Amino acid sequence: MPLLSGPISYFQAILLGLLQGFSELFPISSLGHSVIIPQLLGWDIHQNDEYFITFLIATHLATAIVLFFFFFDDWMRIFAGMWRSLVERQITEDNTDAKLGWLLVVGTVPAGLLGLLFQDALRSVFASGQSAAFFLTLNGFMLFGAERLRRRAPEVESSEDSAASDARIAKRTSYVDAAGIGAAQAIALIPGFSRSGASMSGGLLVGLSNEGAARFSFLLATPIIGAAALLKLPDLFGPTGNGVRGPALVASLCSAATAWVSVRFLVKYFETNRLTPFAVYCVVAGVVSSIWLYVT
Repeated sequence: MPLLSGPISYFQAILLGLLQGFSELFPISSLGHSVIIPQLLGWDIHQNDEYFITFLIATHLATAIVLFFFFFDDWMRIFAGMWRSLVERQITEDNTDAKLGWLLVVGTVPAGLLGLLFQDALRSVFASGQSAAFFLTLNGFMLFGAERLRRRAPEVESSEDSAASDARIAKRTSYVDAAGIGAAQAIALIPGFSRSGASMSGGLLVGLSNEGAARFSFLLATPIIGAAALLKLPDLFGPTGNGVRGPALVASLCSAATAWVSVRFLVKYFETNRLTPFAVYCVVAGVVSSIWLYVT
C-alpha cells in the first residue's frame, strides 16, 4: 500500500512534517523529536540514515521559506538598510535596519561554522533516542534558566510596529552579543537541545526583552536553517533521495503549514508570556521517553 510502504511512508511523512513545523520554532527541539518519535513508535527510521537526513532537508527548507515570507516586509526593510550602509560605507546612527542586518550576519557565522565542523560527528555520537531524551530533559532546565532571565529582562511596551521593535534590538545588541547568540545555537546540533530555545536564552542573557529575544531568534532562524538546508539540498535529487522525494514533498507542505501557524502564535505569545510551559514539557517528555525507551 503506497501510504505505508517505502523507506518513509506517506503517513510517517505527514506526521514528521507536522512535527517539524512547530517543534523547530517552539523551543522544544525538532531534531530531538525527529530522533525520539520514530523510536517510540517502533519505526525502522534512524537519525543517521542517509535517506532520513535527506528527507529532513526538505522539511527544514520549507520552514525557512515560511519564516522568510512571514517576515518578508521586515527583510525588505533590513536589506534596504544594509544596501544603504554599503553605499554610504558606514552605518549611521539612524540606520538601525542596517545594524540589525549586520547583527544577523554576525550571528549566522559562528553557528554555520560550528555546524560544518561538528554536525556529522555530533549526530553520530548522539543519534539514539535515549541520548536525545536525556538532552531534551536538559533543554527543559535550560529553559527554566532562561525564564529566570526573562523575569529580569527590561519591560517594553508591546507594539504592532515591527520597525520600532527592530530598532530597540539593534540599539541594545552589540556585534559581540550577536556572535554569542549565534554560537549558542550550536548546542542544537545535539538532538534534544532547541535552536530557538538556545538563541532566545542568549538574547535574554545579553539584555534583550522577552519579545526582542524571540524576534531576533526568529529572524536569525531564516539564514541558519535555510543555508543549512540549501547546502544539502542536492542530496535530495541524488541517489540518497531515491524513494523519499514524494514523502519529502508531502512532509514539506505539512511543515510549512504548521510553521506558519506556529510563528503567528509565538510572535504574539512571547510579547507577554513565559517559557515555563515549554520547560515543563521538555522535562516531562524527556524523562517519560527515557523510561519508556529503557523498558521497551
